[in-house]
Amino acid sequence: MLALSLPAAVLAQTPLRVDINAGLMQPMPIAVPAFAPGNGGNTEAGTTTALGERAAQVIANDLKSSGLFRPIDPAAYTTAVGLDEVVKPDFPAWRTVAAQALVTGTVTANADGGITLACYAYDVFAGSEIARQGFVTTAAGWRRAAHKCADLVYARLTGESGYFDSRIVYVSETGPRTKRIKRLAIMDQDGAGHRFLTSGQNLVLTPRFAPEQQTITYMSFENNRPRVWLYTLGSGRQEAVGQFATMTFAPRFSPDGHNLVFSMSVGGNADIYRFNLATKQTTRLTTGAGIDTSPSYSPDGSQIVFESDRGGSQQIYVMNADGSNQHRISFGEGRSASPAWSPRGDYIAFTRIGAGRFGIGVMRPDGSSERLLTNGYQDESPTWSPNGRVILFARGDRGGRSGLWSVDISGLNERRLATPLDASDPAWSPLLP
Repeated sequence: MLALSLPAAVLAQTPLRVDINAGLMQPMPIAVPAFAPGNGGNTEAGTTTALGERAAQVIANDLKSSGLFRPIDPAAYTTAVGLDEVVKPDFPAWRTVAAQALVTGTVTANADGGITLACYAYDVFAGSEIARQGFVTTAAGWRRAAHKCADLVYARLTGESGYFDSRIVYVSETGPRTKRIKRLAIMDQDGAGHRFLTSGQNLVLTPRFAPEQQTITYMSFENNRPRVWLYTLGSGRQEAVGQFATMTFAPRFSPDGHNLVFSMSVGGNADIYRFNLATKQTTRLTTGAGIDTSPSYSPDGSQIVFESDRGGSQQIYVMNADGSNQHRISFGEGRSASPAWSPRGDYIAFTRIGAGRFGIGVMRPDGSSERLLTNGYQDESPTWSPNGRVILFARGDRGGRSGLWSVDISGLNERRLATPLDASDPAWSPLLP
C-alpha cells in the first residue's frame, strides 16, 4: 500500500490531544461522516460512494474500540460532507453536535482499478486541520486504508503510534472438553478477514508471529508428537523446527527474526533453548532443575523473560539473551506465568494465578510497579498491541468456554473480540508494512 502526501495545509499550533496515560473516563466526541466519492467511479469492491460509507464505519469502530473516542451518531449530523466540505469543513455545524474532532475524506477510483483513500482530521473548536494523508491501494484493500486512516488520527490525537492496521493469530476451539479440536486461525484486529489456517486434525497451541509477519511459529501434536512448527502465510507451507528426539514447546521469535527460543523437555526437566533458523544450531540457555518455559525477548533482543518453577512455584525470571544473569522479578501473591515483553520495552505482561482465579497483570522489567489489570475466572496468555498500549488475552469461564478480550494499560476499556468459535492463545502482530 502506497502512502502519499496530500497538498500542504497549515496545522494547528496548539494541537487537540487525548492524554492516553490518564486513565480516560470520558472519551473524546469525534465525528466520522461518510467519505465523499472522489469521482463517482465503480470498483471491484463497490462504488466509491459505498466504499466511502464503509470506510467511515471502519474508522469510527477502530477509534471507538480504543476507549479514547466516542463517535457521534451520524443521525445527529446537521451537515453532509461533499467534496468541497472535505477540505473546507463547516466548523460551526460540527460544533453544534459537540464534536471536538472531525475525520473526513474521499475515496477515488483510479484508472488501474485501484483506489485512493484521502484522510483528513480537524480540530473542530480551533477550526484547523491537524492531519492529512492519502493511501493508494487495490479496491480490495480499502479496509486496510481505513485502518491506516484510523492509525493516523489516533497518532495525531494521542501522540502514540496506532495499532489498527494489524492482525491476530489465535487457536480456535470447538468440541467437548475431553476432545477439543484446536486449529490456527487468523483475522484482522477488528475481526474482519477471518480464516482458518489448519484443519484441526492435529492439536495446536501458542502461535506467534515472526517480525516479518509472513511466518508463524506454534506447537503442534502431529502424530501425537509435541514439537515446534513453522507456518508460512500465503503458501500454507508447514515444517517442523529441528529434529529433536524430545518434546519442544512454547516457541517465540527473536526481534530480528533470526532465532527462535523455546522449551525442550529432557528427562522430565524443561529448559529454554535458542535455535538459529539459518544455521540450525541449538544453544541451551537455562540449566536449572524444574520447568523453564514461555520465553519472550525484550524488543531490543538483549534480554529474555521467562517462567520457571525452580523456586517451588511458577514465577517470572529475566536473563540476558545468552542465558547469563538469571534472576527472579515477580514477588506478588500467588503464582506468575506466561510473560510477554511489551514492544515498547517498558512493561512485562503476565498471568497471575491465585485463589482459584487467573488475572492479567503488568510489571516493570525489574519487577517493580506490579499491578493487576483484570480479575477473571481464567484470564491468561497476554499479548501486546503493536504500540504497547493494549493487551489482548484469553478469558475462560466455568462452563469451559473461552474467548478473546482486550484491556488497555490503565486497566480500563475491557472488551470482547468476536470470533466464530471459542478462542485461546492469541498473538498480536506488529503493524502491517
